[in-house]
Amino acid sequence: MKVRIIEMPLDYGASRRGADMGPSAIRLAGLRDKLNSLGIDSDDLYPPIAIPPQEYIDPASELPVDGAKHLGPILDACGELAQNVESVLKAGDFPLILGGDHSIALGSLAGAASAHAETGKRIGVLWVDAHGDFNTTQTTPSGNIHGMILAASCGFGIPELTGFYTGKRKVDPANVCYIGVRDLDRGERALMKEAGVTVWSMSDIDRNGISKTVAEITRHFRENVDTVHVSFDIDAIDPRFAPGVGIEVPGGLTYREVLFLMEEMANTGMVSSADMVEVNPVHDIRNSTAKMAVNLIGRLLGETVF
Repeated sequence: MKVRIIEMPLDYGASRRGADMGPSAIRLAGLRDKLNSLGIDSDDLYPPIAIPPQEYIDPASELPVDGAKHLGPILDACGELAQNVESVLKAGDFPLILGGDHSIALGSLAGAASAHAETGKRIGVLWVDAHGDFNTTQTTPSGNIHGMILAASCGFGIPELTGFYTGKRKVDPANVCYIGVRDLDRGERALMKEAGVTVWSMSDIDRNGISKTVAEITRHFRENVDTVHVSFDIDAIDPRFAPGVGIEVPGGLTYREVLFLMEEMANTGMVSSADMVEVNPVHDIRNSTAKMAVNLIGRLLGETVF
């Protein structure tokens, strides 16, 4: 298997700055060494996507467009990302996208959906996150696009986002599974229920345990889709273990639980693309969260203890 690493140093979609340094932090935490140790060809086919820091852009771009902040710069960057992801998948390789805030998933999902549509494959999405990212401009309390991306990819929201790249929705909400959720906005929660996404919250994990929960997730994908994109927001992990995130939400997944989740997703043989997002070195301690991200990527790509 060839893994093509695509670095996406974007932090326009969030309020707390620093996620743009996430790709560098993950790279410096030993990602290439990890992949090489697994016998994976990880040739950097694509240079990091060039995104100017917020301090050097026209202040007018910060103004909300239809209630969405930084819409233009995010669409521009995600357009390039979508093209790269689609190209990698069509070549038969695995795109691994390093963020950046979670708004980058607009490009990841658009590129993946476009590539799989040509082969008739049904795409599922595993959204590992403390948050729903299912707001629209009508429900968002902040206007931050990283909180709208999955809703837009499922066809809910302003046309600039819902029609991005492919002109249509990218994912059937029935094929979206969440795990780790514990912080939802009121309007967002209502829209998620209306859309029909499947949610395993932290309360579900408390009741059922991680093994049963993950078994339900993998069963859902096996029965309903042909391929899966994993979108992993590092804030799904409890901040006791992963302090280097943009938004800390106590009561999250443990490190061992997410390692198990990634191992079981690898065992399905269905994962064809992934993004790792919201690693924020500004809030990290000795790059520990980025090192955790590297180990999670290793498990998703087949690493085992024995």
